[in-house]
Amino acid sequence: MAATTKTIRRSLASLNLSPSKVSALVTYSQGIVKGMTGNPAFPSSAPALAAVTTAVNDLQTAETAALARTKGAVAVRNEKRAALVVLLQQLRGTVQAAADANVENGASIIQGAGMELRKTPVRTPRVFDASPGAVSGSAKLVAASAGARSSYEWQYSIDGKTWVTAPSTIQAKTTIPGLTPASTVQFKYRVVTKTGEGDWSQAVSLIVK
Repeated sequence: MAATTKTIRRSLASLNLSPSKVSALVTYSQGIVKGMTGNPAFPSSAPALAAVTTAVNDLQTAETAALARTKGAVAVRNEKRAALVVLLQQLRGTVQAAADANVENGASIIQGAGMELRKTPVRTPRVFDASPGAVSGSAKLVAASAGARSSYEWQYSIDGKTWVTAPSTIQAKTTIPGLTPASTVQFKYRVVTKTGEGDWSQAVSLIVK
């Protein structure tokens, strides 16, 4: 029996930099430093955690001055915030590298560092499918796209032996008209690229409406 290979999806680290309040960013940054300090997944980091802590403290000091409406303090506070964000983004690179080096445990490594997992949309692979067309006696065919500069050849059969060639298309879909309603028809396709013709697909069946 052949062994089944399980595909492990790569985990991606993400930073939550949306909070507008400086206090929230300070708390968030401190959580990341705490999560990475003494963490065996991060024997070292770039930038150093000490540098991130210094940047957090600098931002807190600048925020205190800004709240006190000290002249020029808002501009300084904004500069300190931007500097901290840059360090966090660099730190995310360290976390991502650790997660990539241990893909199986990537998610827990990222979360252990106090960062979020980036949500990636799950796309269902498109398969060759035949469905009733908009007009009675027609069939709509949709196949997996082979990318740019590809064309598609289509065939159909009512007995599975004799195949009728339909017009080729440059899109991975077509409509076959002129079929007999209530009949069972089989369809198949193949991709044509600049390197040549692909193999014919497995046939799919449809009861024509």
